[in-house]
Amino acid sequence: MKTLSMNSASVSTVLEQLETDGLAVVPDFIQGETLASMRRAFEARLKRLRWNDFDGYEKTERFRHMVQDVLLLDQGFMDVAIHPLIKQILRAYLGDRYELVEAKGWKSIPTRRMFHGWHGDAWYDQKTVSSIPREVKLAFYLSDVKTGAFNYIKGTHRKYQPRVWRNHEVADFPPSQIMNVDGPAGTVFLFDTSGIHGQSCPILEPRLAVFYNYHDPSVPIQQEDLDYYRYHPLLLNAALLGNLSPEDQQILGFGNKSHYIPGFERQPKHTAFQSLYKRTYDLKVVTDELGSRVTTRLRHLMGRKAGA
Repeated sequence: MKTLSMNSASVSTVLEQLETDGLAVVPDFIQGETLASMRRAFEARLKRLRWNDFDGYEKTERFRHMVQDVLLLDQGFMDVAIHPLIKQILRAYLGDRYELVEAKGWKSIPTRRMFHGWHGDAWYDQKTVSSIPREVKLAFYLSDVKTGAFNYIKGTHRKYQPRVWRNHEVADFPPSQIMNVDGPAGTVFLFDTSGIHGQSCPILEPRLAVFYNYHDPSVPIQQEDLDYYRYHPLLLNAALLGNLSPEDQQILGFGNKSHYIPGFERQPKHTAFQSLYKRTYDLKVVTDELGSRVTTRLRHLMGRKAGA
């Protein structure tokens, strides 16, 4: 059964498209049981909001349920990240010092609202870095995508400092330059994040998508991402790390502490709500404990009566 599919001849084609258009699509890259297993693991995290000792999704905005650290979930996520032909493409486009610095995905909720508009990814410190450093995201769909697909304006990569683009600005580009990346589950695409891109609207059915972010970790990153600890060292599952080559270990950031912050604490939000939730949950735990004691006591008394 095919699971991860790309031939060596495709590598040169993908590289040419990345250089020319800033975007390259690899249809049906993830297939079969690998795709099914990855989707099951991903959807398990989408069953509930993360809380207490339950893993789940994070929600910081209205129309996205975010699944962080997907390399923890299933072997397929790891295999895609360090696939030999993917590494060959990234090495040629990014150089030898690149690493996988982020691996997350999300469920886009159906809506007719444009909530994730046109932009180029602002990740590096534009105050100290004058040129546009290369960054590639490898993205793939875990669900069939017919609406709410990824859009990319071909040829805009490495031409503009990353920023948010207004719809009227995008209207100046010819429609033929805008590529709509729809497709079945398992579709993979790579894109230079400096190009103008965004999620299309409307979204008529839930979209499950995963994004891997690769760049040179020595490039200074913007303060906003430092404050959020966005590019923290990857969280990995030891069970999925067999037979790693030295190159794989470098890509996964083994031993690299450049973005490690000891004892990092993110500035909290919604503190009043969190305090109310904590008090409510503490009351629930106490109530359950008392209920368990009463039940145990009643069973003990009933047992004594039955034995009398």
